[in-house]
Amino acid sequence: MANCILPQHENHTHPHSAECGHIRIVHGNHVDYLHDGHLHHPHGDHMDEHSLDITESNPDECTPGHQCDSHQQEHTHGPECGHEMVPHGEHIDYLVDGHLHHPHGDHCDDHGPVTLA
Repeated sequence: MANCILPQHENHTHPHSAECGHIRIVHGNHVDYLHDGHLHHPHGDHMDEHSLDITESNPDECTPGHQCDSHQQEHTHGPECGHEMVPHGEHIDYLVDGHLHHPHGDHCDDHGPVTLA
């Protein structure tokens, strides 16, 4: 196995590519593949586990005034809600129409846009 300091997804045999069907997210200078709540980055003979960085465009802030027209205000994000889970910093966000939602109390925080490849 390649020498790598990043966490690796063990026993991952699916070959990610532009044609594999998984959502492709631009992450820095490369593309990651969103797969079962993980961001996978092919690296040699294994898959690195990535998380989107906390940045100015993808902050980790409370935005109680965020109004999203992409789902009802009563919608609750969770593993079975229909939105893809995206690792962001040390938490999980949900991909909703190209931006990150983070459930927070009685509202969703807007953690910014993502660029799909």
